[in-house]
Amino acid sequence: MTNAIRIATQGHVATVVLSRPEVRNAFNDEVIAELSQAFVQLGDAPDVRAVVLMAEGPAFCAGADLNWMRRMADYTREQNLEDAGKLAFMLRAIYECPKPTIARVQGDVYAGGMGLVAACDMAVSVDTANYCLSEVKLGLIPATISPYVIRAMGPRAAHRYFLTAERFSAQEAHRIGFVHEVVAADALDAKVGELVSALTSASPNAVRECKKLVQDVAERDITRLLIERTVEGIADIRASDEGKEGVQSFLQKRKPAWLAG
Repeated sequence: MTNAIRIATQGHVATVVLSRPEVRNAFNDEVIAELSQAFVQLGDAPDVRAVVLMAEGPAFCAGADLNWMRRMADYTREQNLEDAGKLAFMLRAIYECPKPTIARVQGDVYAGGMGLVAACDMAVSVDTANYCLSEVKLGLIPATISPYVIRAMGPRAAHRYFLTAERFSAQEAHRIGFVHEVVAADALDAKVGELVSALTSASPNAVRECKKLVQDVAERDITRLLIERTVEGIADIRASDEGKEGVQSFLQKRKPAWLAG
């Protein structure tokens, strides 16, 4: 580990901290490898019920590290494919993490950093943060992050901000649905804490299955096959141990087992 990130676990909540404030938490191949490993491991950790992604310093993430970009400038197409593949794996590891994820955005988010926020299930932003998809200014495109960013902000907003590379405010990020909440800096931890509390009080198995449900159903045509899968989904969860315990505890007016521990 290069200490580019720090991981801490308290109770059922893991915190992954981008810890390179001197370079505005820009990422390079080491950061990408460490984030990939962190989210794979935390996804498998039985005691972890939620993961918060946060950063140190004035910026959340400025995208690609300049030294890394200098190296990439001389890459062959094959080297670029391998490199982009590692970034894609990291984003997918965050997006598909079986545990719910929250981006705690305390500062500016640029370029590839937008992918980090978009890959998380929810995002809480400080009101002073700026957002920018700056790639076209460098003659590039936000290709690898696009599946997550477009899903988060919608195609209409993506048409504008991918093409113009304009900076936009936290308020605009909220208006287009890219972030869920915008708060003052001194309220950031409290708002993240509210979401964490909601996540950790729900059935761990149901939360995991709900995350997968959204990913499976979003933007799909409502076909007979999709309907059949949702019917199977509710039947399976009703028959599961936690499903039975949740319904029984509700009917018996007691706390479910996952809150008793």
